[in-house]
Formats: sequence, C-alpha cells, structure tokens
Amino acid sequence: MKILITGSNGFIGSYFVRKYGNTDTFQKFSFLQDNFDALKLNEVDAVLHLSALVHQMGGASAEAYERINVVQTLDLAQKAKQSGVKHFVFMSTVKVYGEESENIYTETSECHPEDPYGKSKLRAEHQLQELEDELFKVSIVRTPIVYGFGVKANIRNLIALIKKSPILPVLGTKNKRSMVYVGNLSHLLHEVIIQKQHGIFLAADDHPLSTAELIQLIAKKLDKKVCFVKIPFLEVILKKLKPSFYKRLCKSLEVDNCATRKNLNLSNPYSTEEGISLMLSNLP
Repeated sequence: MKILITGSNGFIGSYFVRKYGNTDTFQKFSFLQDNFDALKLNEVDAVLHLSALVHQMGGASAEAYERINVVQTLDLAQKAKQSGVKHFVFMSTVKVYGEESENIYTETSECHPEDPYGKSKLRAEHQLQELEDELFKVSIVRTPIVYGFGVKANIRNLIALIKKSPILPVLGTKNKRSMVYVGNLSHLLHEVIIQKQHGIFLAADDHPLSTAELIQLIAKKLDKKVCFVKIPFLEVILKKLKPSFYKRLCKSLEVDNCATRKNLNLSNPYSTEEGISLMLSNLP
C-alpha cells in the first residue's frame, strides 16, 4: 500500500511508520512545513490523517481548532478525492461523545461534545462523511487516551510523580478509564486500511483501569512501592478548585469497542500490562 500520512513526527505517526515501513510505502505531509498546493497524491491508496490541534490544558482559541481540525482536514480530503484516492482515514477522539460519564460509550453512542476540541473533531467527522461516495470511503477512528513511547502530558506527568513520591493520596479507586496502547491503535489503523473498511471505529485496550490500578501497574513496572493515604475532603476540594483535574483522576470514561473488533475480526496484539512495560522501557 502507498499511504499518505500526516502527523508522522508525532508519537503515534512515528510508531506507525516504524512498524509498517517494511510492508508499506509512506508519503509524508506536514501542514506546518510543506506546501499544500504542491502536494501530489499520485498512486496513493489511502490517506491516514493523524495531525491535529489536540486538547490544550492551557486553552486554544475556537478559531485555531476550526482551522486545523476542520478546514485543513476537509482541504486534504477534498484534494484526495479529486486525485482519485479511494480511502481517507481520520483520527478522531472520544471527546466527540462528551466528557466523563457513568455510561459506556460505543460506536453508536450519541455525540454531545462540550469543549472546542471535541466540537471541532465532530464537525470534521460530519463534513468528511458528506464527501463519502462509492469511490471515496471515509474511516473515522475514535480514541481514548493513547499511551506509549513518546507520550507526553498526563501520562508522562503521572510517571514522573510515581518516580518521585512513594506516598500518594487515595483517588480514583472505583472509576474506569479506557486507554489504548499505541501498538494496539496502530494495529487497528493498519487493519482498517488493508481491509479497506469504512465507517466509525473505536480503539481501546481490552480492559479499562481505575486511576489507582494504573498507578499500581506503573509502579510495579518501575519497581517502585507506592503507599496510598486517605486525605479527608481532598476529593471535595479538587472537585471545587480543579474540576477538570478531578474528573480525570476520579471519574469514569469507558468505551466498549466490541462492534469494531467484530467488524475487523480484530484482537489487540498487546495487553495493557505489556503496553505499560514497553512504554516504560523506552523512557529516559
């Protein structure tokens, strides 16, 4: 397969290229570095669009999310369609469903995004679907948090905290958070491409973890002992002063991708424990 890939320098894109570079041919494109008008898609079998403005804890403007996640996506898809590319694979997010919930999200769950990032991704999904016809198929892959070598933000900060502190407050003991190891996500993306499947797909490891279980698993792989202590009213204080931080630590965000696995005849090549081990073995 000849695949045009955007976001090839990101940790997902770089893993995908390393993993499948011996079996597929990659053409790389960056909206930041390359000239879009000069982009040629001759003989490209599929476009894998990974680049995006992701959720920013410090905030980003709605205009920036619209320009990068919607306008650029549609520009690329329209050029691909006009060039005769038959398959467009779009990396989306579970944020299109909304925020943390006690409900379990599936491929067919209603979407009610609450932040500009999720809203921009859902708008891009809808506009891509409007481009689809018999000769141009669209695949949308929604992911929860992705972890692996090169991961940043929350997972990286959590690892650093576990390395530094053997005593942590008791938080998130009963919640359920779905995640996906980059190797499992890449396997799903590749299967979607080689099977030429279209529609909406969900990526996830086999089993969700509570925040406490995730901490214990990382600590075990780091050969660190972690002691949990009860701090009275800590959850109440976090909920009031740091509501977004509280939700990520204590609330659930779980997906069920049974339909995706059935449609693709898919099984994850890595368990969560294996994924955590591989991530930590590559960290400096």
